[in-house]
Amino acid sequence: MIPRSLIIAVALLLAVVVAMGVYLRRVQRQAGAVLPPAASVLPVPPPASGPTETVVLYVADDAMGILRARSAKIPLPGGRQQRAEELLRALLRIYQQPGAAHPLPPASDIRSIYLIDPGAAVVDVNAAFADQHRSGILSEQLTINSLLETLAANVPGIQRVSILVEGKRRDTLAGHADLSDWFDVAEMRQAGRQ
Repeated sequence: MIPRSLIIAVALLLAVVVAMGVYLRRVQRQAGAVLPPAASVLPVPPPASGPTETVVLYVADDAMGILRARSAKIPLPGGRQQRAEELLRALLRIYQQPGAAHPLPPASDIRSIYLIDPGAAVVDVNAAFADQHRSGILSEQLTINSLLETLAANVPGIQRVSILVEGKRRDTLAGHADLSDWFDVAEMRQAGRQ
């Protein structure tokens, strides 16, 4: 026969194991509520290095429905691709400030820009840029036009631009503005002048 004290000791140990499991599950849930999901945590890009240059950024104004040319002094690296990335990141920083005339989500970022065959650029944005963008044709089109105008004004020779989200083609930015094809910079500029 099993001694009564051994049965009590095993029962107590089993109760402690169950209580610890419940406690650990509760702590995991609390930690999940406190920590942001991994998708919203962005890697911090290294600060741009290079000489400070005056550039023209085309900043969208939602209230007026227009782009405004704005000069800015930013450090730009020597490589053409890195320069293009820093230009668009400087533009996004304007949109991410409190009270911006064309607000974008704080997690929005340019993943990379690829300058391919003469005159073509591919802009790869992160998922937050598209998923958290305000929906509406004017807001979405102003964002696209702002990116294109800023690139065309500061990186000579860009004639066509494609926008990807997380490295993949997407039909629309946030439900309205078409991202499925290349944007012709000259055509976009002509449409903006009418």
